Amino acid sequence: MTDKLTGERLVDDMTDAERDRAARIESVLPALRAAAAKADEEARFPVEHVALLREAGLLGLVVPERYGGLGGTLRDLAAATFAMGTACPSTALAYFFHNTSASRGLLPLEAIDAGLFTGAEVPVVRAFAEKVLTRMASGTWLANFASESVKSSGANITIATTARRTGGGWILDGEKSFGCATGVADYYLTTAKLEGHDTAEGLVTFFVPREAPGVSVRAPWDGLGMRATANNGIRLDGVFVPGDEALTVPGAFTRMLRMSRGSFVGNQLAIAAVYTGCAQNVYDTVVEELTRRTFADTGRPIASSPMHQVLFGDMTVQLETAYLWLRRQLRLETSEPPLLPKTEVFRQWRMGKGAVTEACFQVALGAFKASGTSGAMMGGVVGRALRDLAMGLVMTFPAERGRLEAAQMVTEAKENELFTTADRT
Repeated sequence: MTDKLTGERLVDDMTDAERDRAARIESVLPALRAAAAKADEEARFPVEHVALLREAGLLGLVVPERYGGLGGTLRDLAAATFAMGTACPSTALAYFFHNTSASRGLLPLEAIDAGLFTGAEVPVVRAFAEKVLTRMASGTWLANFASESVKSSGANITIATTARRTGGGWILDGEKSFGCATGVADYYLTTAKLEGHDTAEGLVTFFVPREAPGVSVRAPWDGLGMRATANNGIRLDGVFVPGDEALTVPGAFTRMLRMSRGSFVGNQLAIAAVYTGCAQNVYDTVVEELTRRTFADTGRPIASSPMHQVLFGDMTVQLETAYLWLRRQLRLETSEPPLLPKTEVFRQWRMGKGAVTEACFQVALGAFKASGTSGAMMGGVVGRALRDLAMGLVMTFPAERGRLEAAQMVTEAKENELFTTADRT
């Protein structure tokens, strides 16, 4: 019988083609796992992982074969980030954000096919979209920079970085507070707003070379989360971007988002898969260690004590909870034909993201309690997992915001059912 691949623990019904792609991921896991502790200790992204993933052809995992990629889908990406999460969550997170760049190519092409662009817009949109995909497939690492420190009450992500036209291209000014692979990626795929626009219709996208004049790295990020992601962010001070390295068609961004199956650009569940892989690893590690270690007086495994049995039972329930939510969301976003309307898929994700990340954190918390003081080491698997998984509680949005939005969708829809019209008599 063929050995089960790590990614199959999440995506347990892989096709032969998916399994072949998952085998490529499996081949890099030993190197990722070997570097994880040192990378975390030094808070440094292992730059050697870029070459490792490039040589395995994995930078084009979700790029269609016609553009030189491996032809994977969201199922492949979720399996990949999960598997990497069991080995080095920091690399898994950075790899996830690289792959989100593909949406800037795939969704515009789908929008073209759906007739959402005019005849004059199509060549410009197609050229940029295909450039994204061919660069990824050729081994170019893209860092996807959208998030900023500025916040607004009505949106999860607010864009303040501006783009103003100049001879031959555009000038960018602003600051990106969150984005993996700072100083590592070949290009920063940067979202900005056209000068003079105040709505999402003015959101535009640029290829910003890592070494472009005016690009600088923000202060090192020493956050409560995955420390080896090169998550410092960037400053853009009068950065020039040529016109053919930008997609500045007004409304292009919002039109492409209409093509996603659910969350934002349709791949956000793969970040929850990173956390689930991390939770699975700390669970496996603690179960093995406390089953192997024994009490000095009885010789029985430490894991057999009533307290530990309760903790392991709780951890098992939490881990299975994460799997159930994640697999359900994956099915909703990949099934053909779609099982639910997009609004319901989106609502499910607003609940699911928080449910997965909170469950994963509870796994790490249980592992911490089960391990006791001997496991309370910052450089150990338990300590790293507790810190890594804490980030999931706030990444993009906390569970409370997702549940609030889901409740509003449900109650507002029901409220509308209470109103009707009648003929006057």
